[in-house]
Amino acid sequence: MSAAMDTLGIKQMSKQRATIVLCGIALALGAMCMMGKIGIVFALLIALMLTGIPVSIALGLTVLMFMYLLTQVPIEAVALKLFTGIEKFEIMAIPFFILAGNFLTHGGVAKRMINFATSMVGHWHGGLALAGIISCAMFALVCGSSVATVVAIGSIILPAMVKQGYPKQFGAGVIITAGSLGILMLPSIPKVIYAISTNTSIGALFVAGLFPGMLLTAMLCATTWYLAKKNGYPRMKKATWGERWKAFRESIWGLLLVVIIIGGIYSGVFTATEAAAMSAVYAFFISVFVYKDMKISNTPKVLVNSAALSAMLLYIITNAVLFSFLMAHENIPQLMADWILGKELGQAGFLFFTNVLLLLAGNVMEPSSIILVMAPILHPAAIRLGIDSVHFGILIDANMEVGLCHPPVGLNLYVASGISKMSITELTVAVMPWLITMLVFLVIVTYWPGLSLWLPRAMGMM
Repeated sequence: MSAAMDTLGIKQMSKQRATIVLCGIALALGAMCMMGKIGIVFALLIALMLTGIPVSIALGLTVLMFMYLLTQVPIEAVALKLFTGIEKFEIMAIPFFILAGNFLTHGGVAKRMINFATSMVGHWHGGLALAGIISCAMFALVCGSSVATVVAIGSIILPAMVKQGYPKQFGAGVIITAGSLGILMLPSIPKVIYAISTNTSIGALFVAGLFPGMLLTAMLCATTWYLAKKNGYPRMKKATWGERWKAFRESIWGLLLVVIIIGGIYSGVFTATEAAAMSAVYAFFISVFVYKDMKISNTPKVLVNSAALSAMLLYIITNAVLFSFLMAHENIPQLMADWILGKELGQAGFLFFTNVLLLLAGNVMEPSSIILVMAPILHPAAIRLGIDSVHFGILIDANMEVGLCHPPVGLNLYVASGISKMSITELTVAVMPWLITMLVFLVIVTYWPGLSLWLPRAMGMM
C-alpha cells in the first residue's frame, strides 16, 4: 500500500514538473513572439523542434507557416525557391565527397594508413592509440566526413587496442575525438555548406583547415601520450626503417589524393567541386584496381549508400535554403547584425558569444543544420566587425567538431557506440580528457586567426 502511494506521489510530482516546464516553454515562446517578426520566426522554429519533428522539416514548416499567415509572398515563390535554391554548382561537391569517403572506407585505404602510422609511433607510450589519431588525421586529409573517419579507422584500431590490453573506454575516447578531424582537415562537407551559405571560397576554406588540423592532432596526441604513460599502457616493438618504408609505399596511393586536391585547386586545373569529383574517381580506382580490397560487384551497394546519405543532406540544405530565403525577405540577418553590434561586444566578445551559441546549438542540432541556420545570421555581423570570412568558417568548423563528441546528438558517440558496444553514458565519461583538449584548441583557433589564414594567403587564395 505504501509503495503504491509512493509511486502515485512520484507520478504526481512528474506531472507537476512537466506542467511547470511546459508553462515555462510557453511563456518563453510568447516572450519571443513579443519581439516582432524575428521573435515569431524563431518561436515557430523552436516550437516545432520541441515536438520532435526533424530539424529539416521544422525549417520548411516554419517558412510555409510564416509566409502564408504573416506575409503577402505567394506560395508559388516558395515552391520555386525549393528548386532554384540548390541550383548551385558548389553543392555537387557534397555527394562526390560522400562517395569518395565510402570508396576509401571500403577500399583498404584506412588499413594501410594505420599500418604506416603504427610503424612510425607504435613504440611510444600509448603507441597504438597515437597511431589511431595520426591515421584519423591522414584519412581526414582525403575524406571530408567525421562519421566516415570514425567508422574506417575505429572499426580497425579499437579492437586491436582492446586485444593489446588497452581499456575499451580509453580507445573509444581516442577514436571519437580524433574522428572529428574528418571535418577540419582539407576537404570537408561542413566547409562546403558554410561556403554555400556565405559565398566564401571553398578552396581557401579547404586549405585553411590544414594547420589547425595539424595542431589539434598534436594536442590530442600529447593528451593520449600523457595518459598512456601515466597509466602504463602497452607499447609496441619499434619498427625498422625497412618496415616503415614498406608501410609508406603501401599507403602512398591513398596519400596521393591530398596532392590531387591541393595541387589541382592551387594550380587552377580544377575547382573545389571538380576536385571532389576527381577524388571520387581516384578513390574508386585505387580501391578496386590498386589495393583490390573492394570488388566491382560491391560498387552498386556503395553508390546506393552514398546516394541515400547525399539525399538526406540535400533535403536538409533545401529546407535551410527556404529558411534563408525567409530571413533575407524579412531582413533578419541585418537586423540581428545591428543588434549584436549595438551591444558593443567588440571582436573578442563577439567571437566568445559565437562560440557559446554554437556549443549550445550543438546540444540539439547536428552540424549541417547549425551551419545552415546560424551562418547567415552571424556572418554579416562578423564581416562588419572585421573578422575574416575564412577564419570565421574554421571557427564554426571547430565548434562543430566539439558538438560531434558530446551528447545528446554527437554523431561520433553513436557511431563509436555501435563499434565498441558501449553505452552513450560510458562514452561521454570516456571522452572527457580529449574533449577538454578540444575546448582549449577552440580558444586557440578563435583568437589566433593567423593559424587559419597564413596558408591560404601564402598560396594566393585570398
